[in-house]
Amino acid sequence: MTWLGQTSVGGSTVDRIMVQGLDLSGDVIGRANLGDMLFLLVARRLPTAEESAVFNGVLVSIADHGITPNALAARLTYTGAPEALQGAVAAGLLGIGGVILGVAEETARLVQDGVARATDLDDASLDDVAESLLDDLPAGARLPGLGHPIHKGEDPRIGVLFTLARRHGQYGPHCRLFERFGEQANKRLGLQLPLNAAGAAGAILSDLGFSWKIVRGILLVARAAGMVGHLAEEQERPIGWAVWREIEGRVPYGPPDHPDA
Repeated sequence: MTWLGQTSVGGSTVDRIMVQGLDLSGDVIGRANLGDMLFLLVARRLPTAEESAVFNGVLVSIADHGITPNALAARLTYTGAPEALQGAVAAGLLGIGGVILGVAEETARLVQDGVARATDLDDASLDDVAESLLDDLPAGARLPGLGHPIHKGEDPRIGVLFTLARRHGQYGPHCRLFERFGEQANKRLGLQLPLNAAGAAGAILSDLGFSWKIVRGILLVARAAGMVGHLAEEQERPIGWAVWREIEGRVPYGPPDHPDA
């Protein structure tokens, strides 16, 4: 039989469950919260107390943002298939991408590339890197981590997240570069676009040592909690049917326009 390799994520015997080399019952349950468990699964070690505070803060900041398109997708899927709660959660998560939360991945990739190319990590060097990152963006491209459809002046989560990261010693070169990237972008364009929390999450997770390739996955876990919250409310105070009828009433049927024969 062909050898397929080995996994350290999890395994079990008749009397033990192991996760990343730790005994789940003896080493993890009662000592780690859910965020710590996610950190363990991805980073292959439990976080320090400082890392845990910041990592969990990021997860909390992303868990929900109201009746967003992906929350609506979850609620409407539940309306049509209340027997499949997991399908409704999955539908909401499938709506996360370039517009919703995907920016965290883009920002993480941007700042990780920038820090990797920096010759020094002092402020002047990071300003130069920020300029070069802007130069590399295609004309008219969206600026990763900048702007928000609701929070036009300032995303209220930004200051709290960066203060938390600084307090626990997790505010590093990726966060610094992200802030400088925002400053340089606004200066160049003559705008006042705020940094957004998804971008900050990407920068903070980068300073915590996570590859940009897994950042979206980490935040999906946080937003899944939000989806479950919306579905719990949908069970008690449903809006799915009302949303359907409202849209149906506002979007009348009409035959398609045909070109002249």
